[in-house]
Amino acid sequence: MNSFYSELAAKLNALMEGVPYQIANLANASALLWQELPDINWVGFYQLLGDRLVLGPFQGKPACIQIPLGKGVCGKAAAEERVLRVENVHEFPGHIACDSASNSEIVLPLYRLGKIWGVLDIDSPLFSRFSQEDEAQLGLISELLGKMLSEAE
Repeated sequence: MNSFYSELAAKLNALMEGVPYQIANLANASALLWQELPDINWVGFYQLLGDRLVLGPFQGKPACIQIPLGKGVCGKAAAEERVLRVENVHEFPGHIACDSASNSEIVLPLYRLGKIWGVLDIDSPLFSRFSQEDEAQLGLISELLGKMLSEAE
């Protein structure tokens, strides 16, 4: 893990350590990622409830409240249970634009007790903002969040 992401993971872990509340931890996680990640304009969580993703804690402009499973970048990442890193969201078929200033996006699935719980969604006003390195390092952050989801209420 590179030093930036190592420090970010340590800060996140310190915020969540001993806190048994999912919403509180996700709220702090979105605030921390918003504060620390450069060149982003939205970061937050969507929880999978039935056949749709429902908005959870986030930082940024108001967002879509529900996203059907399989629709948009978030819905597709959740349905396929894989990371989606999109260099230009305007070229992504079926992209759901909550903020017209967003130009690139990365969505990472989150797991609770081995089952998909939802996604971490991060948007940027820059094209091609997220690298393979960001994807790998944010994957480790997602694992940390999944551990918390499995241990918290």
